[in-house]
Amino acid sequence: MIYIILSVFLGLFIMVMAIVAVQTDNLKVAIIATGIVSLFASIMFLIYAAPDVAMTEAAIGSGLSTIIFFYVLNKIRKSND
Repeated sequence: MIYIILSVFLGLFIMVMAIVAVQTDNLKVAIIATGIVSLFASIMFLIYAAPDVAMTEAAIGSGLSTIIFFYVLNKIRKSND
């Protein structure tokens, strides 16, 4: 029962963060929101007993991708100055 409640909560929060990422005009907020979506997706994978997929999603989806997005955003802003 607790897994169902947690899954619904995480699913709703993932949808809210996805909408924030798409609707916001601030690029930093959009990058953080996509990182949060990936992080909570990895928690969902853990709930559904897929630890290998959860580790991959946490490492690449929320970790590496977010760092790369911020790096590229920083490079773009420096080249426009």
